[in-house]
Amino acid sequence: MRVEDFDFDLPLELIAQTPLLDRTSSRLLIADYPKNTYKHESFSSILEELQAGDCLVLNDTKVMPARLMGVKEETGAHIEVLLLTQIEGDHWETLVKPSKRVKIGTEITFGEGLLKAVCTEIKDHGGRIFRFVYSGVFFEVLDQLGEMPLPPYIHEKLQDKNRYQTVYAKEQGSAAAPTAGLHFTDALLDDIRAKGIKIAFVTLHVGLGTFRPVSVDSIDDHEMHAEFYRISQETADTINEVKAAGGKIVAVGTTSTRTLESVATKFDGKLQEDSGWTSIFIYPGYDFLCIDGMITNFHLPKSTLVMLVSALTSRDFILSAYNEAIEQRYRFFSFGDAMFIKGRNY
Repeated sequence: MRVEDFDFDLPLELIAQTPLLDRTSSRLLIADYPKNTYKHESFSSILEELQAGDCLVLNDTKVMPARLMGVKEETGAHIEVLLLTQIEGDHWETLVKPSKRVKIGTEITFGEGLLKAVCTEIKDHGGRIFRFVYSGVFFEVLDQLGEMPLPPYIHEKLQDKNRYQTVYAKEQGSAAAPTAGLHFTDALLDDIRAKGIKIAFVTLHVGLGTFRPVSVDSIDDHEMHAEFYRISQETADTINEVKAAGGKIVAVGTTSTRTLESVATKFDGKLQEDSGWTSIFIYPGYDFLCIDGMITNFHLPKSTLVMLVSALTSRDFILSAYNEAIEQRYRFFSFGDAMFIKGRNY
C-alpha cells in the first residue's frame, strides 16, 4: 500500500487557525461504518451517541511550553529549540532551527542565562540531544521561558495558552496536544458520567512522530518514532470489565488508540498495568484488539494519522468522509472540528 493512496485535496482556508470560544460548539461528523452513513451534528451531541455501559478513554498528557528561543553563546546567533522527549535526567531530545548551526558541544543560552543547554549528540533524523543546566526546578524555569509549541500550519498567535490544553491534562511531558480531547469541557464530561458511561485515562506523551512527515513511497517502509505511554491497573480493569459486559470502547484521539492497542497487543488482547515506549504503526490491515470506535480530528493528507483512522473502517470510507467534511466546510487539524468513527465491530 502506498502513501499516495491516502492523499486528498484540502483547501487551505479550511485549516483552523484559532480555537472556538466554546469547546463543544465545534462540529461533529458521525461516520458509521456498519451502517455506511455520515451524519452532521455539533460536538455536544456525542452524549447521545454514547450509551450507558460504554467506556470513553482519554489521554491525560499535558503539553509543555516546549518551544525555547535562545542564542548561541559563541556567535550570538538566534536558535529555536523544541523539546520533544526527556531521555534521562536533564538530557532531552529536541528539534532545532537552524540545525546546521548546532554541532556537538554547541552551547545555547535562554532567558539571559536562566537556562543553558549543551548539545551532546546529533540524531540520525537531524534532532539534537541537549543537556540542560539551570537552578531550581526545570519545569518551573520552562514555564517561565517557554512558549506553547503550536503546529507549523497555525499562523495566528494563541491568545489563551490553555486552549491548546485539554481540561483534564495532568501528566506533563507532551510536545503537542492530543487535539481530539480539546472539544471536551468539564460539564460535558460530568454529563457523560451521569449517563452511566465510564471514563478512563491513559497517558501518551506526544513526541517527534507528530512532526515527522512520511517521506517514503511505501507504507511498509515508514518507521514510527517511539513515544512514552502509561496505563494504570484501574484503567485496565475498567476497560476489561466494559468489554466483558459487551460495552463499546471509544478512544478519544489517535494517541489513546495507540496506547490501548500497544498494551492489548503485548498482553494477548487483555489490558493490564503497563508503561514503556511504543512505536506501533497502525494502518489498513491491522486487526484492532481493544477499541470499537474513535473520536478524532481531521488530519493532514498522507499522514500516519489518516492511515490509522482508515484501519478502523476502510480507506475508501474514511476518504469519503473527508470529502464530505470538505464539501460541508468543516474546520481541519488541531483547532478544527471532529469526527466520531464507529468501526467495523461497533
